[in-house]
Amino acid sequence: MKELFFGKYKAYTVFLAKLLGFFGLWYLMYEVWILPDGRLDAWLSVNIVEVSAGLLSLLNFDIFSDNRVLGITGAPGVIIINGCNGLEAIGLFIGFVMAWPGDNFKRALFVPMGILVIYVVNMLRVCVLVILQHYSPQSFDFAHDYSTSTIFYLAIFVMWVVWINFGEKNKIAFN
Repeated sequence: MKELFFGKYKAYTVFLAKLLGFFGLWYLMYEVWILPDGRLDAWLSVNIVEVSAGLLSLLNFDIFSDNRVLGITGAPGVIIINGCNGLEAIGLFIGFVMAWPGDNFKRALFVPMGILVIYVVNMLRVCVLVILQHYSPQSFDFAHDYSTSTIFYLAIFVMWVVWINFGEKNKIAFN
């Protein structure tokens, strides 16, 4: 068994160990420090509302916003709570990039780019949910609970695949 995990599949075993270690560290940091403090989540949620409101206004929607709430006039708004602001997805993305082997200079460039992609995906997700809440409220719950999570995980997976191909050149051989 030792030969299986530390022989032929050693690189994968190291990756999984690093990934689990990073997720454990992220979970502790988030649950013990970031979430109870609340400032980062609050800032990110309010920022997502403000930027999404700006985009919807550019698209000529008559919007209202207040702190973490955003909506189109005449419909209930959506509330951007801590679990919906993209911070956890950012932690997941960073974990994958940090655990996979690669050039640290490329990693330092790729992580901020990935955070920006997740931010933009979340902003577009919020805009779509606000529009759905106005025009098709019966489909809001399904879109919120399933579709948007899938979009987040798909974006993270695609960026991880890009990282595998961008950051790992000649660093380690996976057979």
